[in-house]
Amino acid sequence: MSLILFAFVVRVRDGLPLSASTDFEHNRELQERKQQLRTISKALACFPDRGTVKGRELNIYFVSSEGVSYMTVCHCSLPVAKAFCFLEDLRWEFTACFNSTVVGLANRPYPFLEFDSTIQKLKQQYNQSGGPALEVTLAEVQEDLRIHPPQVIHLEDMELNGIANGHMEQGAGTGQNVRLEPVTAPGILSLVLNIMCASLNIIRGVHLIEYTFQDDHDGVWNVVAFLLAFVCCVFQCHLYLFHSSLKKHKSFALLSVIVLCNLYLLGLRNVWQLIFHISVASLSTLLINTRKLQDRTNDCGV
Repeated sequence: MSLILFAFVVRVRDGLPLSASTDFEHNRELQERKQQLRTISKALACFPDRGTVKGRELNIYFVSSEGVSYMTVCHCSLPVAKAFCFLEDLRWEFTACFNSTVVGLANRPYPFLEFDSTIQKLKQQYNQSGGPALEVTLAEVQEDLRIHPPQVIHLEDMELNGIANGHMEQGAGTGQNVRLEPVTAPGILSLVLNIMCASLNIIRGVHLIEYTFQDDHDGVWNVVAFLLAFVCCVFQCHLYLFHSSLKKHKSFALLSVIVLCNLYLLGLRNVWQLIFHISVASLSTLLINTRKLQDRTNDCGV
């Protein structure tokens, strides 16, 4: 049984795939790990130079150096030290073939596919012999891992809406340009309706302020409800137009507040008005969560 199943070389600054091994295994978890590996590669600038993502039977390991990251999917029975030995050998082989200038000038996915043959030979060496040829290399890596253990990355804690689902908050100064899919016709409609609801809320709220502070001090909570609904409508527009982490949680929190505000305003709005405002908020929430990041690279079937 092969212990090293897939290897991937990417440019750190933008996640551009440089080379990858051709794998002939198609089990479900391997495909999931490969998808996670590719999406993680788009955020490597946010990660440490060495990391691990643990799965059920397959783990992901990666090492980043000089603007290039070397990533692999391995069976969980493979010792961690041997996995990082493989990545170190892969790094030496790649840097011997391609210098940093050539890597920096690459402008299309998989420009170094010919490196696949080197990856396959290295995989075969490790899968057949069980590790590197020199035990001293393994010992050095084990000692380095003991002193500087790789960071264990928990994808569920990073909202792979952040990574695994293609939505991710970029760290400041990474230089990465996050682009969402183009705005659709339903999206434009939801924005127009949301702006209309926000306008109605702010107009009613401001109008009530004068009477509330002069005659009806008990109506202050109606003013708060109108203004809070206005703010939520504005934030819904922002969430749809711009990328944000924890998008799903934020969108449902905004929807909940809008629903509660409108229910509180039942005496000042009739049922049809409530249905209109809640329906617009629900449509916006749906579109916010279905608008994905635009794919920047093509996997080219590797």
